[in-house]
Amino acid sequence: MNELITVNYDGETPTVSGRELRAALGIKTSYTQWFDRMTEYGFLENEDFTTVRKKVSRADGSVMPQTQYDHALTIPMAKEICMLQRNDKGKMFRQYFIKVEEAWNSPEMVMKRALDYANASVKQLQIKVSALSVDNEIMKPKADYFDELVERNTLTNFRETAKQLDVKEKAFIQFLIEHKYIYRDKRGKLMPYADKNNGLFEVKECFNEKTQWSGTQTLVTPKGRETFRLLMLKAIA
Repeated sequence: MNELITVNYDGETPTVSGRELRAALGIKTSYTQWFDRMTEYGFLENEDFTTVRKKVSRADGSVMPQTQYDHALTIPMAKEICMLQRNDKGKMFRQYFIKVEEAWNSPEMVMKRALDYANASVKQLQIKVSALSVDNEIMKPKADYFDELVERNTLTNFRETAKQLDVKEKAFIQFLIEHKYIYRDKRGKLMPYADKNNGLFEVKECFNEKTQWSGTQTLVTPKGRETFRLLMLKAIA
């Protein structure tokens, strides 16, 4: 099929330039007047056509200050405009657009568009998967680092906490008891007050392989260590 006018296939449906169609049909009326008259036949923007704004270059290559308006016409709209001309040229272009439409809607082209869409979707998915893989590789060392901290652990018993705060263990425990952060249960175990805990302690199930002792132990969290460090500094001051 010989090309009578440039057909744009970049969008969801093929379109032609309104200005090019007017010129091809040999219409002498100015483009703006002609197109306004065509829209009086009930053509709707964003359904039958879309407005295209572009800058126009002069012969010397400089760009003109004003914006030129063109319109991307759907093939059905272009066919109707050609039919309205009621002349041989209009008939010739209408028949051309019918062939464009038939080719566009042929089983082969429909299948090709479906495959192109599927391939584009797969490609986008691959890009997203690749991006997620990169993000995971970036985040994995950080996650491993924090897991390692928890393993080592950031939780410490009263003796280790007191050592880190540079105070005696008995003095530290007495401080916590006096300020109602912990108490001794009936078996003498140190337990946190529920209303004062707020992430300062964690009670963990413990097992000592050497002694075969098992039970619960109150451990101090990083938040607890920092909280008690500040409270003890304030108390000393």
